[in-house]
Amino acid sequence: MKKFAMLIAIALMLTLLLAACSSTKVTDAPVVEATEQKVDVDGDALDIEGEDILEAFKKGGCAACHVIPGVPGATGTIGPDLSAIGEIAQARMDSGEYSGQADSIKDYIREALESPDLFIAPDCGGVACPKGLMSPTLIERMTDDEVKAIINFLSGLPGHQLDLSQTQTTPEAESSSLLTDEEFAHASEIFFDRCAGCHGVLRNGATGPALTPDLTSLKGTAGLASIIFNGTPRGMPDWGKQGILTAEETELMAEFIQMDPPQPLEMSLEKMMATWNVIVPVEDRPSEPQHDRDWQNFFAVTLRDAGQIALIDGDTYEIVNTINTGYAVHISRMSATGRYIYTIGRDGKLALIDTWMKVPDKIAEVQVCYDARSVETSKYSGPEGDFSDKYAIVGCYWPPHFVMLDGQTLEPFKIVSTRSYTYDTEEYHPEPRVAAITANHDKPEWIVNIKETGQIWLVNYVDPNNPTIKMIEAELFLHDGGWDSSKRYFLVAANQSNRVAVVDALDGNLEALVDTGAIPHPGRGANWIDPEFGPVWTTSHLGEGSLIAIGTDPEKHPESAWQVVRNIALPGGGSLFVKTHPESQWIWVDFGLNSDAELQRTICVIAKSNPTETYKCWQVADYGRAVHFEYNKQGTQVWVSVWGTADQPGKTGEIVVYDDITLEEITRIPNLITPTGKFNVFNTVWDIY
Repeated sequence: MKKFAMLIAIALMLTLLLAACSSTKVTDAPVVEATEQKVDVDGDALDIEGEDILEAFKKGGCAACHVIPGVPGATGTIGPDLSAIGEIAQARMDSGEYSGQADSIKDYIREALESPDLFIAPDCGGVACPKGLMSPTLIERMTDDEVKAIINFLSGLPGHQLDLSQTQTTPEAESSSLLTDEEFAHASEIFFDRCAGCHGVLRNGATGPALTPDLTSLKGTAGLASIIFNGTPRGMPDWGKQGILTAEETELMAEFIQMDPPQPLEMSLEKMMATWNVIVPVEDRPSEPQHDRDWQNFFAVTLRDAGQIALIDGDTYEIVNTINTGYAVHISRMSATGRYIYTIGRDGKLALIDTWMKVPDKIAEVQVCYDARSVETSKYSGPEGDFSDKYAIVGCYWPPHFVMLDGQTLEPFKIVSTRSYTYDTEEYHPEPRVAAITANHDKPEWIVNIKETGQIWLVNYVDPNNPTIKMIEAELFLHDGGWDSSKRYFLVAANQSNRVAVVDALDGNLEALVDTGAIPHPGRGANWIDPEFGPVWTTSHLGEGSLIAIGTDPEKHPESAWQVVRNIALPGGGSLFVKTHPESQWIWVDFGLNSDAELQRTICVIAKSNPTETYKCWQVADYGRAVHFEYNKQGTQVWVSVWGTADQPGKTGEIVVYDDITLEEITRIPNLITPTGKFNVFNTVWDIY
């Protein structure tokens, strides 16, 4: 881990930092023309002018959460819209719903500032505003004149006039001298660890909003730190409340993201080769399994904060081996035969595991980038050749490229850059990340999703040193997805575009674009037979509490094909994964990124026979978050992760195993370090979901 401090911007990864502050690029609020600049509060003339008022709002962090007309950058969605706070305050004081002590608009606003946890401001999107987001010590951090200036300005809304014609509305980034070299290095590690996956190494945004200094500086250190610490209702994790970041670290990150990001390093083939290590040569590997276990029912379990994979026997629940792989392991994928497990960490380290060894273990490793999320293998065997277990491919966030490797040794031999132009406006993008890769079983092709340019690439690997690539224009912010039940159509979520793109992998064309709810996040999705609409594919959402089903059978059910045929209400948003199995009667869904602590550790099931509402919901544990589902080889059991805290004894995490028929708990596999993804060998090879 410490080496990332030396790489600083190599992998600046803020895992969902400010995702909920804005799902789109922030734009300035309209500026109201002014008749005067002096501020008058309660008859006292204050020596504060327009620019000073803006600085007061910035110091208070107000723009991070609220819409405030006339204040640049104040377009937040977390706190209430303050555009008409004066009228609303008066109306509430005149009504019976107000129970405070204020008898004037200014006193009403002051009361809200002094006791934010006790005072309910205007409604937030039709529901009560989340408490605890606004600091109760806000006034203590500001001068009396600053507080009065804010109160005076807000009390005049709507219609308050403020001259901003001479005001700098896009402030320069704060100097890096504000942080010591040690602080900057520490912030860079946190950035990589928690945030860059959603906000980008260059901070241009995707799942989360852009974090460039021209935007973050408008919101102020106090406001940014509050969001980082408390999270948001739409999916931004509460890093402080979870105890993952201290109050000091949240403020450090708030300052860090107001600075210009340093230029990340590139990675050449020469650098990759310097990390390449074949631990067990091909000729020394067993020709058949050296144990009596059913290796096809092994689970590769990500132990995220330990940088390890726990290989668990799906029949006995025994941990066969715990294998050191790479930092913040993201996913595991299997070779066509299932013998080999390829594990990619977010540090770009790829590990190869042989399940046939007497004690399955790592047999090769290499680092192909500094930030990665995806790995896949060649699975085609047919008239064009047998490519089983022959090649592997890693998709990277930084540098933005994918790398082709020998499937037996992990020797890298081909780098393909993804830097290109967006499909819609043909605007150059310096950081088009590879979000997910899927292997076609019927063609010697990989389906590669290029997030920021909105293209789906079909990469033919028959001649891997000279691959042919067909670029399909789809939609911006492509993330993850999976096959329909026929394995002909690939469905991928364009999460910030609120769409699912459908590719006909047989014909190599874009089949459809399907509108969804806010921020679809399917993982691989879930295939099942709807009693009315036939075969469907399902995703839940980060941004809203709903699960949708999309018709996937254009031949027998053309009227429902590529349409949302079900929209099932869920207890909340923040869902990361859905799962089912062809033999199951249930659809499983989690809420791991919901802001509510109880809902974070809750899972629900929906009956396929009556897919109109949730059948049952329950809490998996009394701590942590319940995330990700995987079935055993037989499709009779479901494994659910409880993601705890790495440094909390007894609550680091565990796996809970359920009977898929009765929904009764079978067993728990305790004392795992932040387990997340679980990948059953058989199901992963054959794309069963």
